[in-house]
Amino acid sequence: MEDKSNIIHCETPQAFNRIIGIRTYHPLISVIDFSQIAEYRHPQGWKQDYYVIALCRGNLSCDVKYGRNKYDYSDGTLVFTSPGQTVEFQEYGEPFCPAEDNWAIMVHPDFIRGTSLGRDIGNYIFFSYEIHEALHLSEDEIEQVLDIFKHIRQELEKQIDEYTPEIVCSYIGTLLSYCRRFYDRQFKMRHSENMDIVSHFEKLLRDYFLTNALVQNGLPTVKYFADRMSLSPDYLTAILQRETGMNTRKHIQNRIIETAKDKLALDSHSISQIAYELGFEYPQYFTRLFKQQTGMTPAEYRQRKS
Repeated sequence: MEDKSNIIHCETPQAFNRIIGIRTYHPLISVIDFSQIAEYRHPQGWKQDYYVIALCRGNLSCDVKYGRNKYDYSDGTLVFTSPGQTVEFQEYGEPFCPAEDNWAIMVHPDFIRGTSLGRDIGNYIFFSYEIHEALHLSEDEIEQVLDIFKHIRQELEKQIDEYTPEIVCSYIGTLLSYCRRFYDRQFKMRHSENMDIVSHFEKLLRDYFLTNALVQNGLPTVKYFADRMSLSPDYLTAILQRETGMNTRKHIQNRIIETAKDKLALDSHSISQIAYELGFEYPQYFTRLFKQQTGMTPAEYRQRKS
């Protein structure tokens, strides 16, 4: 189905297969070798109601926009999208001529529902990463990924039976576990770039608490900082967790508590007024957080400092 903006909405992998002209072995899951399909022209974009794991490599021309960013694939890259997300193509109307070894797995949530993969897939946060936060693979890693893609395709091309979902979900789970390992390797290799992100975040966080932003906008959110850094919230959190041992929310909470301590020690304002100055809508929320983080109420902390 195509909307007025020429974004094609595919509800199932089977619907996508019909558009690109390949055979469907199971309506809720598909493994595609793009070098084997007929040439077609880029739509403005795809909106898909299923998970996609796509391997892009070689001389593939696939300049895509996802969220706020675009990415030009020229190397071995894995991209993950989750149901309801939209990928737009900068080369709208141009021929899509995929190179060899460009593959995709497309799996509908109903296929994995009730399985261990269905229960665990929300833990693979890279499905919510931005396109420019994709996973870049070594040649050995590409071969591991391709091997799993091909095993899944072989299983689907056999007679579909009651064992098929269990076997296929096991392969997909193994693939995602490898991807988690590969992302860990990528984060380690990008330590210097990651520390630049940490420094940028810390400056934004510091500036937020030094300006009137607290009074005007209330307490900052993870999304607030991720948006200003052109990162997805989960990717920002993953970097901060790896490089500092604390996630984004913990960094924000620590800044709130340190600012609160300064105000409690130096200001004569009431605790309720300090809570409002810190962006809390209700003073009791401030008191609860402060005690959770310090083991004392704001009043007890102030009394100890007096």
